[in-house]
Amino acid sequence: MEGTVDFTAWNKSVFAAAAKVFLCFLFSEMRDKLRKWRDENNRNSEQIVDVGEELINDYASKLGDDIWIIYEQVMIAALDLSRDNLAMQCLHELRKQFPGSHRVKRLTGMRFESLERYDDANKMYDGILQEDPTNTAARKRKIAILKALGKTTEAIRELNEYLEQFVGDQEAWHELAELYINEHDYAKAAFCLEELMMTNPHNHLYCQHYAEVKYTQGGLENLEISRKYFSQALKLNNRNMRALFGLYMSASHTASNPKANAKIKKDNMRYATWAALQINKAYQLAGRGKKESKNSLKVVEDMLEALQITQS
Repeated sequence: MEGTVDFTAWNKSVFAAAAKVFLCFLFSEMRDKLRKWRDENNRNSEQIVDVGEELINDYASKLGDDIWIIYEQVMIAALDLSRDNLAMQCLHELRKQFPGSHRVKRLTGMRFESLERYDDANKMYDGILQEDPTNTAARKRKIAILKALGKTTEAIRELNEYLEQFVGDQEAWHELAELYINEHDYAKAAFCLEELMMTNPHNHLYCQHYAEVKYTQGGLENLEISRKYFSQALKLNNRNMRALFGLYMSASHTASNPKANAKIKKDNMRYATWAALQINKAYQLAGRGKKESKNSLKVVEDMLEALQITQS
């Protein structure tokens, strides 16, 4: 009939337009998630593969130049999950686009590492370093192989030599600290963390980690240093529960140390009491409206009571 509207055709058109908008939104959301994880250096491999695999399979043509960094990101995540087929898919595309690239060669070496073909990986990294002796990524991969093979002493030696040339590499200092901790060489681990704090004094995690090492070293002086740095970590991030527990533990042990004088004991009892109150408050707030909150709070209270400070 003249003048009537074909609602079926209209509905199909509206549906198609809505579907197109939704797909555009989905594409943008997935792309932005991967970018956010890259910017934050998050290695949440399962999520990256879930999002990235769909993105490169269904939307590769829309990604422009972003596709290459996404291939790299997805490949590394795929290696973490032993998804060699997906890793090879990404590597194949990168090789086609960047033949002879040191970055792509390094990714090839990382694939060899995931397959425990360490000799092949080392040959790949040696080739890169022969062409570019300043390639820090290849040198660090060779150190990672030593660590994977359980050759900790050699890994420590190589990292020390590396840091003589690249003293500002914070990742390397952190890795060296971890290796020293694994070897129970806490004094050298503390030195590495001091280097990190000098270059980044506002990083609460470095302060916390340093405090944990000093706490592990033990002794009155180290315990007092530990308490100060747990306090600094809390000052930088007042939601750092690990630092709050550390403050309680270091203060309580300092207060009960027989070598501590009366003033030190009194001060640290006050610090420990304050930390215990903050811990209880935090668990009460976290447990509001949850059935298990009473049980969780009881566990915390029992733990704090077990470590109760008595003045001697």
